[in-house]
Amino acid sequence: MDEIETRLAQRLAALRAERGWSLDELAQKSAVSRASLSRIEKGEVSPTANVLGKLCVAFGVTLSRLMQMVEDDFAPLVARADQEVWTDPDTGYQRRLVSPTSKQLSGEVIEVEIGPNQRIEYDGSPRDGLEHHLVMLSGALSMEVDGQTHHLKAGDCLRYQLRGGNVFQTPRDQGAKYHLFIID
Repeated sequence: MDEIETRLAQRLAALRAERGWSLDELAQKSAVSRASLSRIEKGEVSPTANVLGKLCVAFGVTLSRLMQMVEDDFAPLVARADQEVWTDPDTGYQRRLVSPTSKQLSGEVIEVEIGPNQRIEYDGSPRDGLEHHLVMLSGALSMEVDGQTHHLKAGDCLRYQLRGGNVFQTPRDQGAKYHLFIID
């Protein structure tokens, strides 16, 4: 397990402890099994994007904010070599924190790469109405938000306020690369 995964496991355990929740309570709030939560907090396994999404909804924080909590302090310049990259162990979905959140800034930029024929679902939003701007860099992506499916290709921008779950789906023959701007 690498350093970011270790810090992520520690932060998830700390968030649960700060709320005074048992593993059983977090399991009920997140729909993630108690056994999985225990293994994640101990650093025995790395959580998938889907599981992190469920935990973020339960804790009421965005995935980016959670990742920022395991980051070092705010720096004005974030060189590409220094940007944290997290890879979903199940799907290979890769998430790079291009411009991480901080206490002084309200926005963030994430670069995402999803391989061909992948489907990533999030059950809910950590905060109702969270503003997103998704800018496609390459490939193709179907994005379902608020019950409507949008088909995106390179150069397209989808702007939305997240009020519930969403689904990212790539076609069988190509993946997708995009920047996601989140305004908190």
